Amino acid sequence: MKEGKRLQSIYETFSGEETAELGRNLGLRARAGDVYTLQGELGVGKTVFTQGMALGLSVKEPVNSPTFTIVQVYDSGRLPFYHFDVYRIADVEEMDEIGYEDYFYGEGVTMIEWANLIQEILPPARKEIIIEKDLEKGFDYRRITITEVEP
Repeated sequence: MKEGKRLQSIYETFSGEETAELGRNLGLRARAGDVYTLQGELGVGKTVFTQGMALGLSVKEPVNSPTFTIVQVYDSGRLPFYHFDVYRIADVEEMDEIGYEDYFYGEGVTMIEWANLIQEILPPARKEIIIEKDLEKGFDYRRITITEVEP
């Protein structure tokens, strides 16, 4: 599959609060139908970033990683928020069983953790977020790369 334009922004955060704030700012600008993919090793702050994004969407209920449920739906914000964690997906066909297209192409905002595991079904237009640590810059330092992918 050939991909189109890619616009990339790089941010540095030095605390969990700054990481959450970056997510919140993204949530404030999110529009219906936006799909975000989120990658980073375990413990890098994916959930903190996602919780910030939920705040930007005005989600009222607590946001946790949906590791065992695959998708968690939050309807209390200004847009529905669909939070996927596909880490435990053994076969991409499992996504068909939960009706992923209704979420990815629906009227809400979708966040997909570990999206590299389902690359073949990702929408061609999305925002890819990669969170990385660099312990030489501090325990709480994060480099966050956001790439807008357009068909």
